[in-house]
Amino acid sequence: MIVFVCAGCGAELTTPLSQVALPVHAHQSYGNGVQLPALMRAGTFAADPEPWGGPWRMWDEIRPGEAEARGSHAPVRALSDAAPGAVVIAPGDVRGTRLIPEKRGDSCCGLDGADGPNMACEACDAPVATRVDDCSLWQAVWLGSAAVHRVPVDGSHPAPLSWSELAETEEATPLFEPIATWDGRWGTSHYWSWSPRWEAAAGHALAHLLVASEGQPVKAPDGVATEVFQRALDALLPAGAPTRRAALAGPELPSPDADILLVPIHPRTGRTWTPEGPTASAYLVPLPLGVWLTLVSPPPYLPVPASGRMPRDELRDDPLPLLPHSPFWADRRTFERTLVRLPAVRSPWLRTILENLDHDTSPDLVQAVAR
Repeated sequence: MIVFVCAGCGAELTTPLSQVALPVHAHQSYGNGVQLPALMRAGTFAADPEPWGGPWRMWDEIRPGEAEARGSHAPVRALSDAAPGAVVIAPGDVRGTRLIPEKRGDSCCGLDGADGPNMACEACDAPVATRVDDCSLWQAVWLGSAAVHRVPVDGSHPAPLSWSELAETEEATPLFEPIATWDGRWGTSHYWSWSPRWEAAAGHALAHLLVASEGQPVKAPDGVATEVFQRALDALLPAGAPTRRAALAGPELPSPDADILLVPIHPRTGRTWTPEGPTASAYLVPLPLGVWLTLVSPPPYLPVPASGRMPRDELRDDPLPLLPHSPFWADRRTFERTLVRLPAVRSPWLRTILENLDHDTSPDLVQAVAR
């Protein structure tokens, strides 16, 4: 277990925490006026290996080679000039801090962190963290890497669960869920939608699927994966009979014969499951474990839009399932953020996809990955 303390005075700033992998949706912005919950589970923290937050530098201010050194292999609007290694925790795990009122920023419903650190150490008044709780953003507190130190504390340090144990104990991520908003008649309202975590995971995986395709048509696995990925793959890749096939692979699953494998990410270590034997050379597309579990054991029905009404003589004594009102969309920002960080994006055909998304030159392509 770890407690984070102020680098200036040593005051404790958090409860004891255990480290987990950074969620794929950590930097997601979802919808408009949406109330998203806490990003991290209570009692956990994750470190972001890349710079996060302001100050920002526009692309035309970046020197040759500097963007690639920061992990970006294609042009982006701006790069964070903050120090890497920020630590994210749940807001309820913070201790000994106060908000800095003048660092509220231009957010509309809360704090967005655009003005930099907005939380100070109560003991010495040094800025130590950035709280984010504005609408459409995951609620979190980001501790500055240079502003805090890690201090080990007494307590057990259990070994990470094995893949088999995780498959039995972890919960699948629901495909859809109620979304709370601020635009209701009485201040709040809800609507049923695809899960924001699913959309972010799909955006992350779609970038890897494109790289794995090598510019050729790809067939997604049957079932939920077809609903989630195939429409976008068909819009982004050339038409024709699929020449590459994607399959599910992971603990307790038989070894598939496929060019591309959709595999789980360990929720604590962040490591991707790797196969052995003949499939060891396949391209691995990482998915959060909860998302992967849903693909392996899907719900009993798929949310397929339909028209018409119930037959007149048909009676039901069970409530109808709540379903999303639109097709599935991969999260565009997560897709772009992931793709520009893969070296293969230097390929002309992948750069063209990014440029088309940026300039909205292909409506079908944009609608396949949009939010």
